[in-house]
Amino acid sequence: MATIFTENFLLQSDIAQELYHQYAKNLPIIDYHNHLSPEMISKNQSFGTITKLWLQGDHYKWRAMRALGIEEKYITGNASDEEKFIKWAEAVPSTLRNPLFHWTHLELKNTFGIDEYLNPSSAVNIYQKTLHLLQEEQYFPQALLKSYRVEMLGTTDDPTDSLEHHTAIHTKNIGIKVKPSFRPDKVLALASGDSFRAYIQTLSEVAKVAITNLDTLLQALQNRILFFNEKGCVATDHGLETIPLQGNFSLHELDIAFTNVLSGNDQLAPQYEQAYAFYILSELCKMYHQQGWVQQFHLGALRNNNTYQLKQLGPDTGYDSIGDFPQAVALSRFLNYLENENKLSKTILYNLNPADNAIFGTMPGNFQGEGIRGKIQFGSGWWFLDQLDGMTDQLNTLSNMGLISTFIGMLTDSRSFLSFPRHEYFRRLVCNLFAEDIIKGHLPHDTEWIGKIIQDICYYNAKSYFRD
Repeated sequence: MATIFTENFLLQSDIAQELYHQYAKNLPIIDYHNHLSPEMISKNQSFGTITKLWLQGDHYKWRAMRALGIEEKYITGNASDEEKFIKWAEAVPSTLRNPLFHWTHLELKNTFGIDEYLNPSSAVNIYQKTLHLLQEEQYFPQALLKSYRVEMLGTTDDPTDSLEHHTAIHTKNIGIKVKPSFRPDKVLALASGDSFRAYIQTLSEVAKVAITNLDTLLQALQNRILFFNEKGCVATDHGLETIPLQGNFSLHELDIAFTNVLSGNDQLAPQYEQAYAFYILSELCKMYHQQGWVQQFHLGALRNNNTYQLKQLGPDTGYDSIGDFPQAVALSRFLNYLENENKLSKTILYNLNPADNAIFGTMPGNFQGEGIRGKIQFGSGWWFLDQLDGMTDQLNTLSNMGLISTFIGMLTDSRSFLSFPRHEYFRRLVCNLFAEDIIKGHLPHDTEWIGKIIQDICYYNAKSYFRD
């Protein structure tokens, strides 16, 4: 059976096809936020099986399999790689209208040249074909990235990371910029008890600073920021429910609360956590500004909903969802605080709750900066929203309430080396969206003019935004 994944997939008019094939299709990829493993890139070894390459760590697929009642042993358990792949193949026909159906087949086609539907009938042959292909060097991590025309990657790295694999990648000069991104979420979790104390101890050792109070904590973080900067870091990332509120506590009170927690007294930690997080985060952002880094805020996820499975499998295993947290006031006050301190860096705001799109669409306009095109960005649809409707809603909100011409485009936010067709997916959608407006008479029929804007959205804006 011929698949729907032809060269004109999602392109519903001649104009859309012209925009995509002439202006968007062959642009390089700047994937400025993902969760790929620098170690895997550096070591550049065979993945072995498509299961290890494609299913391992992919909680999108895991959630779909669980929705079908598939046993956990075929998802995160001890079933063989082939058994897990076959179970995923059994699930795929039931993913119609979920983005997984599109992603799955684009990834198989673009990577392995497999242009057939994945289902129980095709599963064994596809598994065996990929098993042989994955032993070839062209399917090792570095070659895969080059095959997708990836120019730059921004990984996600804890402040305590040695960045040894980034160093190795740089030394090997693989032809792709792989840059660390500073992700200090754990340092904000004052009320997380022993895990917080253990983390602060690790940070103290890595930064070579005895952390005994807030001043020494900030010194340790400053040391790590300087280290990351030396290793080519150009961006930070924060995964938060909301931006923390400042509170009415004095710095002296926050210092006492922090030292109490360090000594094992957690009684007042929840009371101070928001104000503590605001203080540390704002001081971090001042340091980012000094380095000229881009700061990213992923807001709105309700994490670890299933505490039973959290104990069994740990975090990031598919038990997170969209939260309905109030966003506007805290976000506005935080950006305003940094603006008044003259320390507001380039900032990308990612929204997970589609009900809040208008908030995130209008907030950047309050804090744009002279001489910087699109300094404050309403970031692309992410996680549950990086699908056709979610991306369309984000693009329409941005168009109506900001300037889509300054948008820095798509990212994978993925742990999978096969996720780069999401950029193609996005580019096809953007081209079709502009084409629809041309056909309706909402935009001029000038493909050269509009094609240039599409090229900026898909590549050139990000290239300028993350220049280093």
